[in-house]
Amino acid sequence: MDESSDKSTFERFAEVMHRHGVKYIVIGGQAETLHGSARITYDIDVCYQRSRENLERLSKALREMKVSLRGAPADLPFLVDARTLESGCNFTFNSIFDAVDFLGFVEPIGGFEEVAMNATSYVIDGLTIAAISLDDLIRIKRHLNRPKDRESLMHLLAIKQVREEGSDPPSA
Repeated sequence: MDESSDKSTFERFAEVMHRHGVKYIVIGGQAETLHGSARITYDIDVCYQRSRENLERLSKALREMKVSLRGAPADLPFLVDARTLESGCNFTFNSIFDAVDFLGFVEPIGGFEEVAMNATSYVIDGLTIAAISLDDLIRIKRHLNRPKDRESLMHLLAIKQVREEGSDPPSA
């Protein structure tokens, strides 16, 4: 992996995920950016499909990312394989891409299938990236209601308002 690349950390992350064929949807701050928010975030949050085949692909991608459990003692053994991923659901990791979170269930939306129902696609450097819908992201931020989520909510609601106003025909 070329660290001197002009690509962002997120773009390099997406390349790894695509190379391994992982089914995932970007959520959180990176999704905010994809939707047009100016809010800066460095971590990467995704909702991943929990089928056995996808867990196999995801485990290979995670090994390439050199993940370790965030917040766990450094000497705590953690085997990155499909069986381990199947035994858990939501994982917070440190990686070569800094903090990456993989959620099998996203409050209050649900799992991958529910998040995918309204997902939006963006093309970045030739890769099609699925992102949680703006409305679902707003729903999550309202649900979490942390200070950083309230700040994000203001940005997201403004983006939604601009989009809605831009799609309406001009009034006479």
